[in-house]
Amino acid sequence: MMGRLKYYWRLLRKPSVHYSLGFLTLGGFLAGIIFWGGFNTALEVTNTEEFCIGCHEMYSNPYQELKDTIHYTNRSGVRAECSDCHVPHDWTHKIGRKMEASKEVWGWLFGTIDTPEKFEEKRLELAQREWHRLKANDSLECRNCHEFESMDFTLQDPRAAEAHSTALTGEGDQTCIDCHKGIAHELPDMAGVSR
Repeated sequence: MMGRLKYYWRLLRKPSVHYSLGFLTLGGFLAGIIFWGGFNTALEVTNTEEFCIGCHEMYSNPYQELKDTIHYTNRSGVRAECSDCHVPHDWTHKIGRKMEASKEVWGWLFGTIDTPEKFEEKRLELAQREWHRLKANDSLECRNCHEFESMDFTLQDPRAAEAHSTALTGEGDQTCIDCHKGIAHELPDMAGVSR
């Protein structure tokens, strides 16, 4: 038994020509599966509403505001979760957003918004960061659910129908967030802020 153990240990440390390629390939393949499975699971867990509102800052502030909006309760029964609006659906943009979110974890660790007062102090900065991100990606998260091509402009009020039909033609540089700030959360004090 001990001799066989020494043989395998030697094989692992200094693989022979006959076994090294197969061993490394199989080992790399298995390690890749384990890594990818763990990585993807972690990615999906951090996209759940339970994860997002797991800290009291998010539960007590933005989540409570969301409950009073059409994105939470509506006639069709479709409800948006935090990740629907704050995390892109396609993989490349999702990874980029997750890397950005690491700053938010840092803020959570140091209690940047751990009281309602601190949250209100930072509300404008947090909102502007999200508005800028949505403007830069042409409101990608909004368009994951809302498609101009599927909108019935005759059911919209005239102002909305004109804005949406203009956006559909690609005229101008307006995107969803330009008109729909505060759609899911309370607006911050907008004094001195251009809309």
